[in-house]
Amino acid sequence: MELSLAHPVFKAFMCGSFSGTCSTLLFQPLDLVKTRLQTLQSSMQPGSGRVGMVTVLLSVVRTERLLGLWKGISPSFARTIPGVGLYFSTYYSLKQHFFQDSNPKAVQAVLLGGGARTVAGVFMLPVTVIKTRFECGRYSYGSVTGALRSVCRTEGPAALFSGLMATLLRDVPFSGIYVMFYSQTKAALPKEISESASAPLANFSCGILAGILASLITQPADVVKTNVQVNPQLKTAEAIRCIYMEHGLQGFFRGAVPRALRRTMMAAMAWTVYEQMMARVGLKS
Repeated sequence: MELSLAHPVFKAFMCGSFSGTCSTLLFQPLDLVKTRLQTLQSSMQPGSGRVGMVTVLLSVVRTERLLGLWKGISPSFARTIPGVGLYFSTYYSLKQHFFQDSNPKAVQAVLLGGGARTVAGVFMLPVTVIKTRFECGRYSYGSVTGALRSVCRTEGPAALFSGLMATLLRDVPFSGIYVMFYSQTKAALPKEISESASAPLANFSCGILAGILASLITQPADVVKTNVQVNPQLKTAEAIRCIYMEHGLQGFFRGAVPRALRRTMMAAMAWTVYEQMMARVGLKS
């Protein structure tokens, strides 16, 4: 069946999957560096020198070569292609159901983005756990399916949902805040810009602003989520206590720069590509 004849929700899923594929391929190195920075906390000695993004980046290239920066790309694709598609198709469905004839206001946009992310986050959490373990460098899984089998066999299926609470505390507010800032700043654009050839660039700029704000607000939850998924024996409350006891409040913002860069650029690109593709298939995003 041609895409032009497909159901609108399927079109939204395909547009979202394509946008997620592009952004994941480009920005995977930033995700890997962020994960390495966050998981260094438990292995660093007290009083040791500060390790930054550039240090980790050079270390990965030196020890694992340039392609090492794309370690974990398989689980990233396994999560992103269906995950972003599910997010955007859920977002489209909710928006069409509740706001078919109007644009959502600020609070409504938060609920819309948060609701779509909750659905996608819960469904894709097992692959997210595997992706985090691939990137941290502590596990030697051969493939995504092999990793899933290994975790189920050695730790039980429940381990695939480790960090669920921290993931939702990170992703739901991020998406809600992002959609709110993105939709409001885009709506504030002059009509001559939003309808001109430079509209994709303007939308991308709105996405960058929204991504920076949403990333900074949700950074502590991302640090906790990473530590719980890499150390499955830790509960969310224990991870929070350990991070604070070992590194203070600063520990909750480790990896903030690469994450802000990646999440901001990925979200901005994903939304820009999604909206352009939706327009091409004759749907209003």
